[in-house]
Amino acid sequence: MVIAMQPVRIGILSDTHLTRPTPEFKKLVDLCFAGTAMILHAGDLTDPLILKAFNGKEIHAVHGNMCSSAARQTLPRKKTITVGNFTIGIIHNSGYAYDFEDQLSLEFDAVDCIVYGHTHRPVCHKTGGILYINPGSFQSTGRFGAPGSFAILEAGEELSASLYSVPVQR
Repeated sequence: MVIAMQPVRIGILSDTHLTRPTPEFKKLVDLCFAGTAMILHAGDLTDPLILKAFNGKEIHAVHGNMCSSAARQTLPRKKTITVGNFTIGIIHNSGYAYDFEDQLSLEFDAVDCIVYGHTHRPVCHKTGGILYINPGSFQSTGRFGAPGSFAILEAGEELSASLYSVPVQR
């Protein structure tokens, strides 16, 4: 008898650029990541205090180029985790090129998914058997006034992900 694995819903964000979790940020986190068991933060959270907004969830985070010294001392540059049968690499950026996706696969050995940030441009596609996810900037600092964005990854029998806009708060 084969028992199907219950999918794990994972919230993904990057480039929050906050020094503390504001009430507005906490409200958006609760709204956007309701129903997720885990959070992946792909860097530029600026300060590790931001992670307190995700109480009750398993959190995996890396530091980015705009992070404080506290974040750089407590968070790794890159990280690999296993969820079910899948290996996921998390990193903020790789190299100095703005479009550095081709370099990302060199950062990790045998991963099924790479989560990254830095560009503030949401991306979700599969290339060469690897699912690439950049959730964009959660704080509405995308290019040309783009709204904030995030991703939800589901790890079940397969990996699948979707990109979403952060709701505008009034």
